[in-house]
Amino acid sequence: MTKPLIGVLALQGDVREHRHALEACGADVLEVRTRADLERVDGLVFPGGESTTMSKLAVAFGLIEPLRAALRSGLPAYGSCAGLIMLADRILDGREDQQTVGGLDVVVRRNAFGRQVDSFEADLHAPRIVGVAPMRAVFIRAPWVEAVGPAVEVLARVEGGPRTDTIVAVQQGNVMATSFHPEITADLRVHEYFVNLVRG
Repeated sequence: MTKPLIGVLALQGDVREHRHALEACGADVLEVRTRADLERVDGLVFPGGESTTMSKLAVAFGLIEPLRAALRSGLPAYGSCAGLIMLADRILDGREDQQTVGGLDVVVRRNAFGRQVDSFEADLHAPRIVGVAPMRAVFIRAPWVEAVGPAVEVLARVEGGPRTDTIVAVQQGNVMATSFHPEITADLRVHEYFVNLVRG
């Protein structure tokens, strides 16, 4: 598969930014809003945005169960920030009616790093994703991963500061997620990694 068709869940959030990054990595991109869209794609991105709104819209559009089924059947998926929350099997500090798609055996805490004013950037080492050179990660009202199951690989942790060693990138099989927003930086290495995961 030289040029996969990768969907971006286009209910809310950083849809355009992910689209541009994926296209720059050699993928064709489809904005996914319906079950028919979902059935066409080789992989799916859950964008950064507002996880409760995304969850409500997925339910309202009749997409929550098709999304769950697609991941159970092996569809590769990547989520950034709110996308991490959508892919988590369990969340803390969510709304009582908030649903997730699941696929990652992790416990995620919403807005764990604080409010919008607490947004920050940090250099991370994630050798499996980006090799030796660190990547600059942007955290905006970001969640973090509090616990992982035995099948989950930790790809990156915060280094230094009061939150050192906090888990911010994970992968389980062909499902991966980050607390941060690579789609709003010029560094394409996370998207390249996911496009290669879809090709593989």
